[in-house]
Amino acid sequence: MAGESVSIDTSLTEGLNEAHSWLSNNSDLLVQYGINIISAVLILFIGNIIVKMIANSVAKVLDKKNMDKAVVEFIHGIVRYLLLVIVLIAALSRIGVQTASVVAVIGAAGLAVGLALQGSLSNFAAGVLIVAFRPFKSGDYVEIGGVAGSVEAIQIFQTVLKTPDNKMVVVPNSGVIGAPITNYSRHATRRVDLVIGVSYKADLKQTKQVIRETLEKDPRILKDPDMTIGVLALADSSVNFVVRPWCNTADYWDVYFDSTQAIKEALDAAGIEIPFPQMDVHLNKVEA
Repeated sequence: MAGESVSIDTSLTEGLNEAHSWLSNNSDLLVQYGINIISAVLILFIGNIIVKMIANSVAKVLDKKNMDKAVVEFIHGIVRYLLLVIVLIAALSRIGVQTASVVAVIGAAGLAVGLALQGSLSNFAAGVLIVAFRPFKSGDYVEIGGVAGSVEAIQIFQTVLKTPDNKMVVVPNSGVIGAPITNYSRHATRRVDLVIGVSYKADLKQTKQVIRETLEKDPRILKDPDMTIGVLALADSSVNFVVRPWCNTADYWDVYFDSTQAIKEALDAAGIEIPFPQMDVHLNKVEA
């Protein structure tokens, strides 16, 4: 047992001596490695701050040029991610990784990721097309593939909409380009489409005159182009008039609601009945 203890102590001493000798011979190398690692961390930390400053500065410059907010956010995202890649390469180069190798690895990884994430790349390409052709801008009220809302942002991979009931809807950019886009805010004026049904007993000329006079009292309704009022259909229980005044796009919903109410009140005052679906039941008495 004493011999084994002496052998272990000897091996431990030899190991410690070898470690001390290696540290003594490579102390300069270790110091250099430590400095390189600290430098790489500092490059990542300071570089991230500088990247944010540059990206924000680019966004501010574009804002001063009155560029659309959605486009500004899209370019801001691209600039930031590209600069972060440069900072990462600089940090890796500092710790001894060959830059050329890093670029080659990133290229190979990019190819592999690209094959695996074809949908994301198509969303990115679609985002570029949206920014280039600008079918809508920030704040426009649009309908895309059955989803309607105001455009909040055009991001690298997706477009963010805000619905009238304050919900956020995220639409992939490829879905935006691949679906019909209805932009309700593009033009300064819009037509309000109303259908008003009156009784078959009503005087049609009088009805038309009452509707026109009612709408002409609203200063929000435009004189040019002139409104359209005409008989649309002879329905089951009513004669349906199509009523199509024009207004500024910003006034659309107010005009829609107010005109519907005003027409109803004016027809009531003129004694013109607005019918509703009903069923007449006839009972025949059968004598025994």
